[in-house]
Amino acid sequence: MEEWYEIDAADLPDSPSLVIYRDHVRKNVELLINMIDSVDRLRPHVKTCKSIDAVMMMLAAGIKKFKCATIAEAEMLAMASVRDILIAYQPVGPKFLRLIELIKKFPNSKFSCLVDNRDTAAVMSAAAMANDVKVNVYLDLNVGMNRTGIVPGREAFDLYMNCFHQQGVEPVGLHVYDGHIHEASLEERTRRCDAAFESVFMLQQMLVHEGRLPVIVAGGSPTFPIHARRSGVECSPGTFIYWDKGYKDKLTEQPFLPAALVLTRVISLPSPGKICVDLGHKSVAAENDISKRVYFLNAPGLRPVSQSEEHLVLEAGDDHSFKVGDVLYGLPYHICPTVALHESAAIVSAHDVIGTWKTTSRDRRLSI
Repeated sequence: MEEWYEIDAADLPDSPSLVIYRDHVRKNVELLINMIDSVDRLRPHVKTCKSIDAVMMMLAAGIKKFKCATIAEAEMLAMASVRDILIAYQPVGPKFLRLIELIKKFPNSKFSCLVDNRDTAAVMSAAAMANDVKVNVYLDLNVGMNRTGIVPGREAFDLYMNCFHQQGVEPVGLHVYDGHIHEASLEERTRRCDAAFESVFMLQQMLVHEGRLPVIVAGGSPTFPIHARRSGVECSPGTFIYWDKGYKDKLTEQPFLPAALVLTRVISLPSPGKICVDLGHKSVAAENDISKRVYFLNAPGLRPVSQSEEHLVLEAGDDHSFKVGDVLYGLPYHICPTVALHESAAIVSAHDVIGTWKTTSRDRRLSI
C-alpha cells in the first residue's frame, strides 16, 4: 500500500525539494479553527508558510487577521487583501520608513507593529507625522523569554499611556510571546503559562481602569491550547499549518498533521554502511544537533553522521539495500527555517503533483 506521502513516480520533482501536501494543510487549518471558540480570535503567524497561496486558503476558511515578522511578509499579506496585519517586530531605522510606505501603498489594510520603549515611540511618532500617517502599535511585553519587550508593570503602563499622547502612533494592544515555555507536559506548560500571564492581565486591568481596552495577542504553537481557553485573547500559532517532527514529538496533545516534507535522493554510496543524499545545510534547517534535523519517513533507521552545504551522509548499516537514485521523504524537525530555504514548493494531492506554491515572502524585500 502507498503511504500518504508517496508521490507518483512520474511526478517526482528534482531534489532537494520542498513538498507540501495540500489536503493536510487544509485539514490543519480546519483543526485550528475547531480548537478555539471563535475564528475571530485567531491571528496566525505566517513566518512558517511565507506563501500567499497558504494565506488565501486560510482566508477562505474564515481567518481574517494575521501576524508576521518582516516587511516582506506584511506586504505579502496586503497583496492577499488581508485587512488586519500585525508585524510582531519593533521596526527601527529604515524598517519603520518601509512600514510607512506599506501603509501608503495599501490603504485598505490596517498595519500594526510593536514598541517597547519611549525613545522608539517618539521616533515613530515623528516619522509618522512627517508622512501624515498614523501607525497602530502593540506594547511588546517580556514575560520571561528575555528576547525583546518590556516587563509588564508600572513602567509598561506608563509607556502605553504615553503613546496616547504621541501624535502619529495609536496604542491598540499588548503583544506577548512566550516562546520560552515549551515543556512536553501540557500540565507543566499550562502552569508556567498561567503564572507568566498573571502580570499581563493585571496590566490590562490597569489600562481598563483608565478607560482603555487593549487587545491581547498571545503565544505561539506550544501555548496555543492554553491561550485558546482564555476569553478575549487572540492566539497566533504559526507552525500548525505545516507541523514538523519537533512539535509532533513534543506537543503530543495537538492533532496537527505533517504537511511539508523535504524530498531527497541518494547520490552516492561512499563507503560500506554509508549513503549520501543531496540534503545539505541549504535545504533543511541545520540549527539543531545533526541528529535532530530531519527524520526519514520511509527509512526511519537512517542515522545522520555528517552534513555540509549540499550533502548529508547517513549511516545505513552494512546490509543496507539503498541504491543511487532512491528517493527519501524527510520530515524536518524545524519546518519554519526549512521553508525559507526553498524558493517554491511542489504541491501534492492524492499522490500527484498538482502545482507549485511560491515561497512569496522568503526574501526580505518584495517591492518595498
